[in-house]
Amino acid sequence: MLRGLGTAIVFIAFIGLVFWAYNGKRKGSFDEAANLPFADEASDSPNSAKDSKE
Repeated sequence: MLRGLGTAIVFIAFIGLVFWAYNGKRKGSFDEAANLPFADEASDSPNSAKDSKE
């Protein structure tokens, strides 16, 4: 009985997480987070790589 209850709680948490992740309200913040790895490259100038080698 306890295992079944634990499984049900984890399943409900999983469904809640899926709804949270695919909610339309979160799209903007997820898009911003998805672009974070590229934010450094956009702010670098072509001369910054040359300056860091010296």
